[in-house]
Amino acid sequence: MASAPSKLYADDVSLLMVLLDTNPFFWSSSSLPFSVFLSHVLTFLNSILLLNQLNQVVVIATGYNSCSYIYDSSTSTNQGSDNGRMPARCVNLLQKLEEFVIKDEQLIKEGLREGIASSLLSGSLSMALCYIQRVFRSGPLHPQPRILCLQGSSDGPEQYVAIMNAIFSAQRSMIRIDSCYMGSSNSAFLQQASYITGGVYLKPQQPNGLFQYLSTVFATDLHSRAFLQLPKSLGVDFRASCFCHKKTIDLGYICSVCLSIFCKHHKKCSTCGSVFGQAQSDVNSTSNKKRKTPET
Repeated sequence: MASAPSKLYADDVSLLMVLLDTNPFFWSSSSLPFSVFLSHVLTFLNSILLLNQLNQVVVIATGYNSCSYIYDSSTSTNQGSDNGRMPARCVNLLQKLEEFVIKDEQLIKEGLREGIASSLLSGSLSMALCYIQRVFRSGPLHPQPRILCLQGSSDGPEQYVAIMNAIFSAQRSMIRIDSCYMGSSNSAFLQQASYITGGVYLKPQQPNGLFQYLSTVFATDLHSRAFLQLPKSLGVDFRASCFCHKKTIDLGYICSVCLSIFCKHHKKCSTCGSVFGQAQSDVNSTSNKKRKTPET
């Protein structure tokens, strides 16, 4: 694969990839209604586009079973609502969002995944990275890319490998991942994503003031962040998920060949097929033979 062209960034022009959590299992039990959450997000997106006419916003809906692009400011039309009260970008976004939610609910009816009712964060992260790489290859001059995860669902341990691969890919491409987590407890995945890529992790204490958090923390471009005191995480949860049961663990066993993680000892690695403890058994058998050899 050809390497990406040199990244000649403009200082104050941003490409903001917004990952919007639409998981119905979370929003049905959230204290903040999804309609109120969406109104805060739309106002925030408008403010980003008003800061600089060259700014670009792309929104990816993250559902329970699927994820999809629902808005791209570079390809949106100027046609608004019939009464003229709603901007064109809101009309297009809400229409695509409604279609996505209906489709995702149909997939939910067909069958639930095993485990925690988490959103498909690994898929939306991969889509965001693919879009940014396409922008990188479009020409030598492009806006500064960053990803903003607006997440509320709990972490899905079964997505650990895919999410970590996406995080390391973003780190290698110098793409920051910002996280605004709306759930009851912190997200270990998003904490690690923001920490590894140099982004900002924030858990709003008052969800009703979400727009204020978004505008004061996540509206600033990467160049201006060097002059601001942005919030920092007090601690990061670096716990991993085991490959055998997809559960978050504190202690485990690691394959020395492929670095797969297991919560219990296994005779053979299920990922690469390496046999565990073979060297130790060979040493034991050799030492036993030496003990049984008679002296001459």
